[in-house]
Amino acid sequence: MRVKILIVVLLVSLLAACAPKEEMPTAVLPAGMAYADGKEIFFVHTEASDADVAQLLTDMMSSPVLHVPSLADVPADVLADVYVFDNGLEGMGPFGFQADVFDNPPGMAGYSPLRRIHVVTWADPSKARLLTSVAEIMSAKDAGEVTIAQPGVVVNMPFVVWDGGQR
Repeated sequence: MRVKILIVVLLVSLLAACAPKEEMPTAVLPAGMAYADGKEIFFVHTEASDADVAQLLTDMMSSPVLHVPSLADVPADVLADVYVFDNGLEGMGPFGFQADVFDNPPGMAGYSPLRRIHVVTWADPSKARLLTSVAEIMSAKDAGEVTIAQPGVVVNMPFVVWDGGQR
């Protein structure tokens, strides 16, 4: 009798192990389009160190971006950079101008979803052109076409689609 019970327990265990797994829940988040190394990428905003920035991004994406002040304390060597434009060409950026530009996409040394915000301002907005890489931004800075300010804001901005990959 004990052998039969043991066989039944083993069979039940085996069948349970072979049963289809429950599907993982998924979430839909609005993704922003930006550039990295001259190519389009898509990313999401999840948290920001500054309350005003969190609210701006919440309103822009119609999806909550949480205010997490401690993000401002993350060590600099853990952060990557993102460049946002506050004048120039109209577009999908958070201030209504061109889309953001990221450094270090996934697969590159230095990738991090935690991004230090740099604000790019055209000296003469009528001469603005689309910039799609950090190298182009730095060339424009060196030529005196743009200035770059760093307001001390960190935003969690993981990539969801990039050249050669997606989540």
